[in-house]
Amino acid sequence: MRLAKIPPVSAAAIALTEDIEVIDLHLDSMIPRRIFGYDLNQRHRSGLGLFFGHLDFPRAIDSGLTGAMWSITTNPFRPASARWQAFLNNLQDLKGLVEGSENRVQLVRNHSDWVRIRNEGSHGCMVAIQGGNALQDAPQGVRSIPEDLVTRVTLVHLTNSVYGATSSPLALGRRAMPLSSVGKSLIEQLNDSRVFVDLAHIAERPFWDAVEVHDKSQPLIVTHTGVKGVKPHWRNLSDEQIRAVADTGGVVGVMLQKSFLQRAGGPKDVGMVIEHIEHIAKVAGVHSVALGTDYDGAIVPPADLRDGSAPVRIVDALLRRGWSEGDIRNVMALNFLRSFKELRP
Repeated sequence: MRLAKIPPVSAAAIALTEDIEVIDLHLDSMIPRRIFGYDLNQRHRSGLGLFFGHLDFPRAIDSGLTGAMWSITTNPFRPASARWQAFLNNLQDLKGLVEGSENRVQLVRNHSDWVRIRNEGSHGCMVAIQGGNALQDAPQGVRSIPEDLVTRVTLVHLTNSVYGATSSPLALGRRAMPLSSVGKSLIEQLNDSRVFVDLAHIAERPFWDAVEVHDKSQPLIVTHTGVKGVKPHWRNLSDEQIRAVADTGGVVGVMLQKSFLQRAGGPKDVGMVIEHIEHIAKVAGVHSVALGTDYDGAIVPPADLRDGSAPVRIVDALLRRGWSEGDIRNVMALNFLRSFKELRP
């Protein structure tokens, strides 16, 4: 652990971060891997401009991350059959990177895996799909995923798909369209396979349709988002949406894209992230909050978080705000692990 080299956080924050589990619900480092050949097993000294190069396996571990959902993002402009094959290729590549980590990183399929891997001192890699349309042409849908490796699927990303509309401006007037029958079928498949249904990026109308069709006995999740109660924005969740996720026993992960987080006159540093964390805790309780940075997802974090140091800086900020160690442990990992154990013991 190299947290002592991350100034200017307090000694108490460093000690606590080194002692706790820290899980990031959304890392997109496979994007620079695919574009630039970025080696996740190599320690990179600097990023690739503002948008990429935030983390790799060594720096993720050094930052205090004991686990993360490492996402494979779907290129929506490929034909359906090519999207499925690209996912398989990228999954194989990610597996190879994990195998090449010299046991610093291991794949996690369920909570039991998590416990074993953490007892062995490894970082837990949970595989995720961002953009469920990767599965559109899979021969047996979700059941086609090899080795039951995927723990979460984000239904839609930044463009509309056969499943429903995105919340982004690329919705092109379709935000009010309902979740499609194919989208409902995908949720049923995910429920049957006990894969997290991630409602990040989806427009509000299909969000509520997804909540309605989703198995009420399973936790929903929103892995990386901001909240409208702090910063009104098309990318962010309303208080009602936050409560809907929390009511299932799920969690809402706060991301780091500053244009989604920073309110007028608000903090320009990690404080903008803390405002969203505290709003979720106020609206739905501290047990509903998690962290989903979106590092390497073509985002621009606040300047003090661009070096991948979000975990310890967030812990430091929460301590300064008077948060208890127990509540910080919950936000940084235990809330998600509760949901994960419920879904995949």
